[in-house]
Amino acid sequence: MSAAVVSLELRRGAAAVNPVAKLAATLVLAVALALSVDAVSAGVALALELAALPLAGLGWAPFWHRTSALWITAPLAGVTVALYGKASGRVYVDALLVHVTDGSLHLALVTVLRVLAIALPAVVLFATVDATEFADALAQLLRLPARFVLGALAAFRLFGLMRDDWRALELARRARGVADRGRLRRFAGSAFALFVLSIRRGSALATAMEARGFGGPTPRSWARASYFGRREVLLIAVATAIAAAAVTAAVATGQWVFLGH
Repeated sequence: MSAAVVSLELRRGAAAVNPVAKLAATLVLAVALALSVDAVSAGVALALELAALPLAGLGWAPFWHRTSALWITAPLAGVTVALYGKASGRVYVDALLVHVTDGSLHLALVTVLRVLAIALPAVVLFATVDATEFADALAQLLRLPARFVLGALAAFRLFGLMRDDWRALELARRARGVADRGRLRRFAGSAFALFVLSIRRGSALATAMEARGFGGPTPRSWARASYFGRREVLLIAVATAIAAAAVTAAVATGQWVFLGH
């Protein structure tokens, strides 16, 4: 057994699952929850997802760090819908464009639950995904073009360098006194310099990859094999069960409202 496979097996829970399976599980939940606009299906799905969080292989500190923006944006989206959503039922506030009614409050609750139920599993599952592992899975399992996958992986790897370049440009321009006044002017100058630097680095990287045979016509080999086994099937089955339970609960309570009606 290779060192990569051993390392994969030592990781806990869903963190060791192939990224393609994580993508499939996320899509199953998203499609099922996007078919209806009701609070029951979203609430049941969210409750089951929270119950399954300990199996995700993500500690509580990383969990709150990764999902902190989600817990803020979801209620904000609900507030927006409550203020400007479709008016129906009892009216609580009616001023200019603001209409707070029973219908808008219900739709706000549905929005919050649905955003959390769809986005939470995606954030948690992909928090433990390595970019190289994801690229391997896309090329080997989904048979996506290797040239496209590796190019996207190389571009993703350059994001960290771009952040460092931005910081270096800021320090260099301040040291030389260039655009020391005016925040917008300084930002525009640094952005243009970073754009030129990114083009140069991308061209050099493309030339280096071509020189190493990344664009060759022969089938390429892979340093790490991407596996799809029982663990991946189990994750997709769990996601399907959660989606089925949510839809069943909504239909049984008469709350199922198909999207578009």
